[in-house]
Amino acid sequence: MPPIPPAKLQQELDTAITLAREAGALLLSHLARGITVEHKTSAEDTVTAADREASALIVAGLKAAFPGDGLLSEEETDSPENKAERLGRERVWIVDPIDGTNDFIKGSSDFSVSIGLAVGGEPVLGVVFAPASGELFAGMAGAGVTKNGEATAVSTRGDSFVIAISGTEYKRELHLHDLPGMKPSGSIALKLARIAAGEADATFTMSPRSEWDIAAGHALLLASGGELLRRDGLPIRYNQPSPHIEQGIVGGRPEALAWLTAELAARALPTAHLGLDESALAWATLSQADQAGLAGHGGVSIRHAGGQTLALLVVDPATRTVERAEGDAFHLSRLTRDVVRAIGALNEQPQVNP
Repeated sequence: MPPIPPAKLQQELDTAITLAREAGALLLSHLARGITVEHKTSAEDTVTAADREASALIVAGLKAAFPGDGLLSEEETDSPENKAERLGRERVWIVDPIDGTNDFIKGSSDFSVSIGLAVGGEPVLGVVFAPASGELFAGMAGAGVTKNGEATAVSTRGDSFVIAISGTEYKRELHLHDLPGMKPSGSIALKLARIAAGEADATFTMSPRSEWDIAAGHALLLASGGELLRRDGLPIRYNQPSPHIEQGIVGGRPEALAWLTAELAARALPTAHLGLDESALAWATLSQADQAGLAGHGGVSIRHAGGQTLALLVVDPATRTVERAEGDAFHLSRLTRDVVRAIGALNEQPQVNP
């Protein structure tokens, strides 16, 4: 898709900035009053009234300004009717009213409002606002990235890269690895925005992310000359029937991304692949017997690294019943968490068959 002239999206950018600031003010007001926490798929998958109210504010504003566009928000039900509508639209807004809800709940400043616009499946505009610090990152195709209205420049740190990583993933397992330059934090949208603004160089995740987590940050990366990919190196497309990227992601400015990709491969750092099928590169990590037996199943997920399957979870897609659970207990627990966050609670907890 050819670059969209910046002037063509100025109204969209201005609207997204206004809505992000309004949503941010709403979130801060909730913090001042106190927060009631609910849970979705697990104790780690939290939601608050603030998430829902901020989502409603943003979605209403986008609908009023751009009634012909599709909408996808983490906190709005992606009903069959909404899915059919958004899949039929060329332009789709992808919203996370609070990226980093757990940090928001804890009183950390490391959460953000994320508003992205995808055209033809490609992210072309992004706004990421950190209400607690007042940082607002904005950018669109062909126009670069600004922070609080000032133009930014990509990092010139050479080969001493800052790698922005998940604080949760660092606490659980990345601290066991000696990858240089790791800097743990919360919101993935904010990580991507800071890379686009030159404040860090690259990022990666072990667990999958959803479209709303990364759409705005991906647009900012592209606007700054960077890129965001799936962990297998293939491109990320937006406004898909299932809005979950089925594996981890890796991105950054070009030289940092190339270095990081090589380091991840050399160190065999794991990633999940959910909904694995024969077309995926990771299919080759299964044994020949499993390749034959699981072909066409639809509920196969693995955690893999270095060309080997570390954990296998097979779930009946219709009943969410676990059919098989095999591999290392630690990796299986991580894989189970990823599957539950993507499809909802399982009807039984997997028992490990080594």
